[in-house]
Amino acid sequence: MREFKPVLRGFEHVKRFWDSGRAMVVAKVLPGEFYVSKQDELISTVLGSCIAACVYDEKLGIGGMNHFMLPGAKSLREVHADDLNCRYGNWAMEYLINEVVKNGASRANLKIKLFGGGKIISSMTDIGEGNIRFAQAYVEEECLKLISQDVGGPWPRKVIFHPQSGKAQVKKLRTMHNNTIEQREVRYLHDIEAQDNKTDIELF
Repeated sequence: MREFKPVLRGFEHVKRFWDSGRAMVVAKVLPGEFYVSKQDELISTVLGSCIAACVYDEKLGIGGMNHFMLPGAKSLREVHADDLNCRYGNWAMEYLINEVVKNGASRANLKIKLFGGGKIISSMTDIGEGNIRFAQAYVEEECLKLISQDVGGPWPRKVIFHPQSGKAQVKKLRTMHNNTIEQREVRYLHDIEAQDNKTDIELF
Protein backbone atom coordinates (compact mmCIF):
# COMPACT_ATOMS: atom_id res chain seq x y z
CA MET A 1 0.00 0.00 0.00
CA ARG A 2 1.38 3.39 -0.99
CA GLU A 3 1.42 5.59 2.09
CA PHE A 4 3.09 9.00 1.96
CA LYS A 5 3.06 10.25 5.53
CA PRO A 6 3.77 13.95 6.13
CA VAL A 7 7.46 14.86 6.29
CA LEU A 8 9.11 16.65 9.20
CA ARG A 9 8.78 20.41 9.10
CA GLY A 10 11.28 22.05 6.77
CA PHE A 11 11.62 19.10 4.38
CA GLU A 12 8.52 19.63 2.26
CA HIS A 13 10.69 20.53 -0.75
CA VAL A 14 12.46 17.14 -0.88
CA LYS A 15 11.09 14.92 -3.63
CA ARG A 16 9.71 11.54 -2.56
CA PHE A 17 8.49 8.67 -4.70
CA TRP A 18 7.12 5.16 -4.34
CA ASP A 19 9.65 2.41 -5.09
CA SER A 20 7.53 -0.55 -6.17
CA GLY A 21 10.49 -2.94 -6.05
CA ARG A 22 11.15 -2.19 -2.39
CA ALA A 23 7.52 -1.35 -1.59
CA MET A 24 8.66 1.74 0.29
CA VAL A 25 8.65 5.50 -0.01
CA VAL A 26 12.04 6.91 -1.03
CA ALA A 27 13.19 10.50 -0.44
CA LYS A 28 15.68 11.66 -3.08
CA VAL A 29 18.42 13.97 -1.80
CA LEU A 30 19.99 16.20 -4.46
CA PRO A 31 23.39 17.97 -4.25
CA GLY A 32 23.22 20.67 -1.59
CA GLU A 33 20.20 19.14 0.16
CA PHE A 34 19.66 17.07 3.30
CA TYR A 35 16.72 15.14 4.71
CA VAL A 36 15.73 13.86 8.16
CA SER A 37 13.04 11.29 8.92
CA LYS A 38 11.48 9.26 11.73
CA GLN A 39 9.47 7.17 9.28
CA ASP A 40 9.92 3.69 7.89
CA GLU A 41 11.13 5.00 4.53
CA LEU A 42 14.38 5.20 2.57
CA ILE A 43 16.65 8.09 1.64
CA SER A 44 18.69 7.90 -1.57
CA THR A 45 21.29 9.92 -3.42
CA VAL A 46 23.85 9.51 -6.20
CA LEU A 47 27.44 10.62 -5.57
CA GLY A 48 30.51 11.39 -7.63
CA SER A 49 33.16 13.46 -5.86
CA CYS A 50 30.53 14.57 -3.33
CA ILE A 51 30.11 13.10 0.14
CA ALA A 52 26.93 11.87 1.78
CA ALA A 53 26.95 11.54 5.56
CA CYS A 54 24.27 9.32 7.07
CA VAL A 55 23.59 10.26 10.70
CA TYR A 56 21.25 8.21 12.88
CA ASP A 57 20.10 7.27 16.36
CA GLU A 58 18.96 3.67 16.04
CA LYS A 59 17.69 3.57 19.63
CA LEU A 60 15.15 6.30 18.92
CA GLY A 61 14.60 5.46 15.25
CA ILE A 62 15.56 8.73 13.59
CA GLY A 63 18.20 9.64 11.04
CA GLY A 64 19.08 11.66 8.00
CA MET A 65 21.41 12.11 5.04
CA ASN A 66 23.14 15.10 3.45
CA HIS A 67 24.93 15.55 0.11
CA PHE A 68 27.70 18.14 0.00
CA MET A 69 29.92 19.12 -2.91
CA LEU A 70 32.84 20.98 -1.30
CA PRO A 71 34.47 20.83 2.15
CA GLY A 72 33.69 24.30 3.50
CA ALA A 73 32.70 27.87 2.74
CA LYS A 74 35.63 30.28 2.94
CA SER A 75 33.60 32.92 4.72
CA LEU A 76 30.20 33.38 6.29
CA ARG A 77 29.21 35.57 3.36
CA GLU A 78 29.19 32.55 1.05
CA VAL A 79 26.50 30.67 2.97
CA HIS A 80 23.90 32.04 5.34
CA ALA A 81 22.01 30.02 7.90
CA ASP A 82 18.63 30.93 6.44
CA ASP A 83 19.67 29.81 2.94
CA LEU A 84 19.86 26.12 3.90
CA ASN A 85 22.61 25.98 1.27
CA CYS A 86 24.35 22.75 2.11
CA ARG A 87 26.71 22.47 -0.83
CA TYR A 88 29.49 23.02 1.72
CA GLY A 89 30.45 20.29 4.16
CA ASN A 90 30.79 22.46 7.24
CA TRP A 91 27.21 23.70 6.90
CA ALA A 92 25.82 20.38 5.64
CA MET A 93 27.10 18.52 8.70
CA GLU A 94 25.92 21.15 11.18
CA TYR A 95 22.43 21.40 9.68
CA LEU A 96 21.98 17.63 9.50
CA ILE A 97 23.13 16.89 13.05
CA ASN A 98 21.16 19.81 14.50
CA GLU A 99 17.95 18.71 12.75
CA VAL A 100 18.33 15.08 13.81
CA VAL A 101 18.82 16.15 17.44
CA LYS A 102 16.05 18.76 17.25
CA ASN A 103 13.63 16.07 16.14
CA GLY A 104 14.34 13.78 19.06
CA ALA A 105 17.71 12.05 18.66
CA SER A 106 20.28 11.98 21.45
CA ARG A 107 23.64 13.37 20.37
CA ALA A 108 25.33 10.76 22.57
CA ASN A 109 23.67 7.99 20.52
CA LEU A 110 24.50 9.38 17.08
CA LYS A 111 26.30 7.13 14.62
CA ILE A 112 27.80 8.14 11.27
CA LYS A 113 28.34 6.42 7.94
CA LEU A 114 30.24 8.18 5.12
CA PHE A 115 30.00 7.56 1.38
CA GLY A 116 31.37 9.06 -1.84
CA GLY A 117 34.42 11.18 -2.54
CA GLY A 118 35.29 9.43 -5.79
CA LYS A 119 37.87 10.76 -8.24
CA ILE A 120 35.66 10.70 -11.30
CA ILE A 121 37.70 12.75 -13.77
CA SER A 122 41.43 11.98 -13.56
CA SER A 123 42.51 15.26 -15.17
CA MET A 124 40.85 17.37 -12.46
CA THR A 125 42.00 18.23 -8.95
CA ASP A 126 40.99 15.45 -6.58
CA ILE A 127 38.04 17.23 -5.00
CA GLY A 128 36.74 13.94 -3.67
CA GLU A 129 39.86 13.42 -1.55
CA GLY A 130 39.42 16.86 -0.02
CA ASN A 131 35.81 16.03 0.80
CA ILE A 132 36.86 12.73 2.41
CA ARG A 133 39.52 14.40 4.57
CA PHE A 134 37.05 17.05 5.69
CA ALA A 135 34.31 14.54 6.59
CA GLN A 136 36.65 12.26 8.52
CA ALA A 137 38.21 15.18 10.39
CA TYR A 138 34.79 16.60 11.24
CA VAL A 139 33.61 13.29 12.72
CA GLU A 140 36.79 13.00 14.79
CA GLU A 141 36.74 16.61 16.02
CA GLU A 142 33.08 16.37 17.02
CA CYS A 143 33.70 13.05 18.84
CA LEU A 144 31.07 11.25 16.77
CA LYS A 145 30.97 7.49 16.20
CA LEU A 146 32.05 6.55 12.67
CA ILE A 147 30.54 3.10 12.11
CA SER A 148 31.52 2.51 8.48
CA GLN A 149 32.58 4.26 5.30
CA ASP A 150 32.88 3.56 1.60
CA VAL A 151 34.87 6.42 0.10
CA GLY A 152 37.37 7.18 -2.66
CA GLY A 153 38.08 5.19 -5.79
CA PRO A 154 37.07 6.01 -9.38
CA TRP A 155 33.37 5.12 -9.04
CA PRO A 156 30.17 7.06 -8.74
CA ARG A 157 27.91 5.54 -6.08
CA LYS A 158 24.22 5.21 -5.41
CA VAL A 159 23.45 5.16 -1.68
CA ILE A 160 20.17 3.98 -0.15
CA PHE A 161 19.78 4.61 3.59
CA HIS A 162 17.13 3.52 6.11
CA PRO A 163 17.06 6.27 8.76
CA GLN A 164 15.29 4.28 11.47
CA SER A 165 17.79 1.41 11.56
CA GLY A 166 20.89 3.02 10.06
CA LYS A 167 21.24 0.30 7.43
CA ALA A 168 22.71 1.43 4.11
CA GLN A 169 23.19 -0.09 0.66
CA VAL A 170 25.76 1.12 -1.86
CA LYS A 171 25.99 0.42 -5.57
CA LYS A 172 29.23 1.34 -7.33
CA LEU A 173 28.53 2.55 -10.85
CA ARG A 174 30.67 3.06 -13.93
CA THR A 175 32.54 6.36 -14.28
CA MET A 176 30.78 9.16 -16.12
CA HIS A 177 32.46 12.00 -18.05
CA ASN A 178 31.30 15.59 -17.54
CA ASN A 179 33.02 18.97 -17.55
CA THR A 180 32.40 20.72 -14.25
CA ILE A 181 31.81 19.65 -10.66
CA GLU A 182 28.21 20.77 -10.39
CA GLN A 183 27.23 19.68 -13.91
CA ARG A 184 28.79 16.30 -13.30
CA GLU A 185 27.03 15.74 -9.99
CA VAL A 186 23.63 16.82 -11.32
CA ARG A 187 23.98 14.68 -14.46
CA TYR A 188 24.81 11.63 -12.33
CA LEU A 189 21.34 11.82 -10.89
CA HIS A 190 19.91 11.18 -14.35
CA ASP A 191 22.58 9.23 -16.26
CA ILE A 192 23.52 6.72 -13.59
CA GLU A 193 20.00 5.86 -12.46
CA ALA A 194 19.59 3.56 -15.48
CA GLN A 195 22.45 1.36 -14.23
CA ASP A 196 20.63 0.59 -10.98
CA ASN A 197 19.83 -3.01 -11.84
CA LYS A 198 23.20 -3.86 -13.41
CA THR A 199 25.53 -3.60 -10.41
CA ASP A 200 26.09 -5.40 -7.14
CA ILE A 201 24.89 -4.09 -3.79
CA GLU A 202 27.18 -3.72 -0.78
CA LEU A 203 25.75 -3.41 2.73
CA PHE A 204 27.16 -1.03 5.35
